[in-house]
Amino acid sequence: MDSTELAQYIEATNSITKPWVLVQLRLQKLQERRATLTNDVYIKELEDIYQDLMNLGEWWRGIEDEVF
Repeated sequence: MDSTELAQYIEATNSITKPWVLVQLRLQKLQERRATLTNDVYIKELEDIYQDLMNLGEWWRGIEDEVF
């Protein structure tokens, strides 16, 4: 699935409010651009995505059935 298809899926399933899905979209877009990026830029962007993912924490605890 490319980033366009993933974005369409996110819209179709109203998943825009699910931050982990947006992280997946960012990762897919980064992967698609990988060949055009220097290693330094790629690593910096990957670290930024990783930090955003870690900032999500365990917000889902106790509401797993609602969000997954």
